[in-house]
Amino acid sequence: MADAVTKVYRSLPSDSLVYLKTLSKSVCLLLVLCVLLGSSSADNVYEMEEFLKREYSLTKPYQGLGSSSSSHWDLMGNAMVTPDHVRLTPDLQSRQGAVWSRIPCYLRDWELQVQFKVHGEGKKNFHGDGVAFWLTKERMQNGPVFGNMNLFTGLGVFVDTYTNEDKNREKRQTGTQRVYPYVSAMLGNGTLSYDHERDGRPTEIGGCTAMVRNVNHDTFLLIRYIRSRLTIMTDVDGHREWRDCADISGVRLPLGFYFGATSITGDLSDNHDLISMKLYELTVDKTKEELEQEEEEEVTVPRVDNMQQFIVVELEEGMSGVQYAVTALFSLMGLGVLAAIGLMAYGRWKEKSRKRFY
Repeated sequence: MADAVTKVYRSLPSDSLVYLKTLSKSVCLLLVLCVLLGSSSADNVYEMEEFLKREYSLTKPYQGLGSSSSSHWDLMGNAMVTPDHVRLTPDLQSRQGAVWSRIPCYLRDWELQVQFKVHGEGKKNFHGDGVAFWLTKERMQNGPVFGNMNLFTGLGVFVDTYTNEDKNREKRQTGTQRVYPYVSAMLGNGTLSYDHERDGRPTEIGGCTAMVRNVNHDTFLLIRYIRSRLTIMTDVDGHREWRDCADISGVRLPLGFYFGATSITGDLSDNHDLISMKLYELTVDKTKEELEQEEEEEVTVPRVDNMQQFIVVELEEGMSGVQYAVTALFSLMGLGVLAAIGLMAYGRWKEKSRKRFY
């Protein structure tokens, strides 16, 4: 076999030999690059594991969850622990449950990876309401916003499985129509209210559709906060790859807030299961100016720079084209009448002035 290869090699023209030598060098270089990239990827995985913050993470067998003094997480409401998950709410009406971290987070750059599952017996449009993940100033507060309080201070990321807003009204006012389940983010400053009738659209800073309900594969959510940039990604297709969901720059989050997960059911219900929450501290190369700015700038209230970019201009409900035309016509007539009255008044004033001086 070797002799046959040698004969073929020697019978080739000189330019072909040069081509083969070049090709073999390229193949060798490609193999070396693949090895280096493979080792680099392995190093990155190991490095990420090194920065896993266990005191802010909740994983099986959920030993840090409970009422003991050594626990890092509190259980609340109808939530219960099983060997495989923390069930925030069962598939029953009027239930709500939560888990909240006891330790405030003082990390500036972090990434939260959540594995969860939403499933139930309800058919299309007969299930609800969803699950939410939080980083807020307040903790352990029952409320209507996916089981948490309204007027919260901090970040809320909602996995909404049921639409409350009238679809025709939504399309008429915004020009778009969401497909549910839907993931959205909201930044609360203690005064902003979550609008249930409109599924939080007026205060949403970003979001995407994510088909998470009653699937046979694992579903994940990633929330990353780095250099004042909030990024949300999903992995809900069973392909084990992250897909972009929202990317918002200029997000300012204070330190010392608490992570949590909550859920609620009403007339409609689902099982909302939390499988794991893993928090990673991210190391970022920052300039001297960035470090000095972080030390000098003390953020006390969450905000988004240039919030104007998130304001949606909407038309008044119920104003048809005919109504706009009639309104415009009467407005013009009114302006004409006012102009005529003004001219008459000016003429009389001018006539009196002329009589007074002459």
